[in-house]
Amino acid sequence: MFRAIADVLRSIGSTLADVVALPFRALARLFGGASSSGRRAH
Repeated sequence: MFRAIADVLRSIGSTLADVVALPFRALARLFGGASSSGRRAH
């Protein structure tokens, strides 16, 4: 029973981490791509 609860918490935690990391990853891609490729218009 405790193992099942731990698995559920772990999956929720990984999902939360992905959701939290998505905007930061997008920002990093925005700024990193803008700085590396110069001033390229979208």
